[in-house]
Amino acid sequence: MTKSAWSRILFAAMLSLVLILAACGGGDSKDEGEKKDDKDTSDKTEEKSTEGQFSYEDFDQTVANTGDPSGTGTLKVGYTSDTPFEGTLNWAFYQGSPDATMIGYFDEAVFSMDADFQYTQDGLITYEVDEDAKTVTFTLAHDAKWHDGTPVTIEDYVASYEVIGHPDYDGVRGSDEGFTLIEGYEEYQAGEAESISGIEVKDDKTAVFTYKELAPSLTAGGFWAYAFPKHYYEGVEVKDMAASDQTRKNPIGIGPYKVKSITSGEAIVLEKFEDYWRGEPGMDGIDIKVIPSSSIADAVEKGDVDVALSFPTDQYPDVSEMEGVNWLANIDGAYTYIGFKLGEWDADKNEVNYKPEEMKMGDKELRRAMWHAMDNDAVGNKFYHGLRWKATSLITPYHENWHTEVEVPEYDPEKAKQILADAGYEDVDGDGFVEDPDGEKLEIKFASMSGGDTAEPLANYYIQSWKEIGLNVVKSNGRLIEFNTFYDMVGKDDPEIDIYQGAWGVGSDVDPSGLYGRKASFNYPRYATEENDDLLKKGNSTDAFDIEYRKDIYNQWQELMVEEMPVIPTLYRAYVIPVNERVKNWSEEYGFNEDTLLYRVGVDE
Repeated sequence: MTKSAWSRILFAAMLSLVLILAACGGGDSKDEGEKKDDKDTSDKTEEKSTEGQFSYEDFDQTVANTGDPSGTGTLKVGYTSDTPFEGTLNWAFYQGSPDATMIGYFDEAVFSMDADFQYTQDGLITYEVDEDAKTVTFTLAHDAKWHDGTPVTIEDYVASYEVIGHPDYDGVRGSDEGFTLIEGYEEYQAGEAESISGIEVKDDKTAVFTYKELAPSLTAGGFWAYAFPKHYYEGVEVKDMAASDQTRKNPIGIGPYKVKSITSGEAIVLEKFEDYWRGEPGMDGIDIKVIPSSSIADAVEKGDVDVALSFPTDQYPDVSEMEGVNWLANIDGAYTYIGFKLGEWDADKNEVNYKPEEMKMGDKELRRAMWHAMDNDAVGNKFYHGLRWKATSLITPYHENWHTEVEVPEYDPEKAKQILADAGYEDVDGDGFVEDPDGEKLEIKFASMSGGDTAEPLANYYIQSWKEIGLNVVKSNGRLIEFNTFYDMVGKDDPEIDIYQGAWGVGSDVDPSGLYGRKASFNYPRYATEENDDLLKKGNSTDAFDIEYRKDIYNQWQELMVEEMPVIPTLYRAYVIPVNERVKNWSEEYGFNEDTLLYRVGVDE
């Protein structure tokens, strides 16, 4: 599997469920679905085009051009975005998917992963679990080097935990049970200990982690997936690492390509790393540049880029017959949602302060009415031609064995109006908009991201849908908000946001506590109840090693989230990706396949 598909799982896996911040508009694993035959893609495209709707299941997942790469040539990658990438280029510190995409081309995971999203023994580091002793032994199974030539040691893996758990670390990781279950981790994080007592380095290749208890999420993305170049940051205080030159200007990794130059927010030039541990990389280098959504299709057609990442699915019908391109697709581990601000983040306690009684959107009946007002089937068909479709549960079909089709409020504007009326929301002054139950003006500030041709009409569609049931919803700051600013505002609980349209990329483990746990900083709705706490704890307990027990717990959790509605899932998604026919061995399959790893990708001259 290529870096693209592998990192799609792993750059999210490190936060258990998620976590990448995704735009609305992290193990190597095998194809989750039925293996497609080698039918001509153009024939399938033509058949679907006549219907005006598409399905990811009708696409191939691997290019037809396979075989040994030449070792020369440069792959031209276009990352579709209307805003610059932030440039925090280290796994421990990044937040958004653009940065994660960039990092994934020069720094790879130390673990591999199978089709069921379980860590395997095919990566740089292997592991052995001792259930009786509650220990995991991590072993550096191969000799590898950092891009500056320094050998990788097991201490580099341990350093990830020491940095993320450090009291001065101000990033978003370290709150899930892959960290907190380690003995002594919480004491270290609180500044009460100088080291993590549950981590013991035996030698340069071996470390033993002792856990308070073992949880099923550990082997499904719970182990942190990346090494940290401890030597490279020597002399840099943890609080300064995210902004340091080592992170932003001259990052290093262990992947098959190393950073040659960075144009801040715009481009990264990579060159072959001759000492890559798996073998010689298949090309001289990779050039990655950010390309606006309005220009990406033209860049593909002209051959300016070989691969277009984050290609806008709404554009696909217009360019599906482009010559010289293989169109690949797969289900995406992501969903879009409408989030409601129900509290705020308590930085002193490092947890959610859930206070719905004080928040404008605290009334469940108001949220329920807004759900009934949205026709997400129509949104998927109209804006995405079937490549996105109505969402129901917060556990997506990407986790096929865990996803449940729970009953959700159906599109019914008349019912929505009745719910509002019954809850005391009435149009007192005759302006067409309801007042709140106290008779006060109700204006709901809605934040949505800019980017692509669909962003504005989609936001306007939701606003109009809510207007039709009498709700006065306006755009926060009067306009759409660019990606980085949007998540900065949402994360800081900006008072200009009552509701927002966001998106999450889910990780390998089904555990949703990284998004909806009380201690999760990514819990942007700021939702926390005892019942939610209890279910999330049970879902990753030792009892949950019983798969049927765990499924039952997460079924209950999915139903709870529909009842409570801290967020409304709107769309599941597939992604499409155009790949120039000269590219060799590129794949979007989920599953470990060494033949299509990044170092095996090549280009025909």
